[in-house]
Amino acid sequence: MDRQIRSPRVVFVGVHSEAEPPLRHLLASGERVVGLVTLAPEFRGGVSAAVDLGPLAAAHGVPVRLVKTVNEPATVAWIRDLRPDLLLVIGWTQLVRDELLSVPTIAALGFHASLLPKYRGRAPINWALIHGETETGNSLIVLAPGADEGDIVAQRRIPISADDDCGTLYEKVAATEIEMLADLLPRLRAGAPLPRTPQDSSSATVMPKRRPEDGLIDWNRPTARVHDWVRALTHPYPGAFTWRAGSKVLVWKTSIPAGRSLPPPRPAGTLAIDSTGGLIAATADGWIRLERIQNDGGPELSGADAASVLSAGDVFTSSPQGASA
Repeated sequence: MDRQIRSPRVVFVGVHSEAEPPLRHLLASGERVVGLVTLAPEFRGGVSAAVDLGPLAAAHGVPVRLVKTVNEPATVAWIRDLRPDLLLVIGWTQLVRDELLSVPTIAALGFHASLLPKYRGRAPINWALIHGETETGNSLIVLAPGADEGDIVAQRRIPISADDDCGTLYEKVAATEIEMLADLLPRLRAGAPLPRTPQDSSSATVMPKRRPEDGLIDWNRPTARVHDWVRALTHPYPGAFTWRAGSKVLVWKTSIPAGRSLPPPRPAGTLAIDSTGGLIAATADGWIRLERIQNDGGPELSGADAASVLSAGDVFTSSPQGASA
């Protein structure tokens, strides 16, 4: 950058709940957010954890454009007319194409919730939990045509505690985004160049897209892995699920029993009541406590309420017909 910019003009692109805290921070800090692009209501339904960012932006006098895709020619023209220095893409599932990447005078920047080049691709937080990781991170990158392949501007490490789930981890992710932006924007205002470190693509890992139907619980896995599965898919995502007597049951929260008197081993998926009156399910190597469940279409239930709709001896299966998959 060959000139000092008193305050970069920012066009913000986002729809996932992860985007709301950094947008709120930018607006409250008086940064020059000159436009917001977000999904139109009819297209948000297909995006897990989508939120309506429009009212927040409009309350600060920021023009809002509702779209199906950020790359449509009319939207690219709308953004170009706003003369952005930065295009800031947070919580967005669509790749940004070359024409739009070339619009901002400084760069198009985005966040990816992993320590790139690890966990490129979709659902990095979910995959980190599924794999039992104890640490993840967040990377601020210069957006490139390839998914998550751009130069790294900044990174933060994020520990994963035993109590974290995808919801709490995204709160941590959003906090690191605020932190990295609060560090970067003053540097740009002072005329410093954008820091850029190329990724080592030889060490990259790429994760596939996840679908709601991929949330089926395998009770023949060890307790720790079943617990990781549930916490990776809970709110704001569609949830892990299983089947009981032909009915779908969503499992929103589990815990690993410790120091309790547990029943003898049972076939995987068998339900029982532990010494505290809690509902537990058999796994490959023991038992897991069902803290919050939901019969499909019914309310979420926890504790004694959950035990009132499921009974000891019931068996969770991998299909409505009860056959093993």
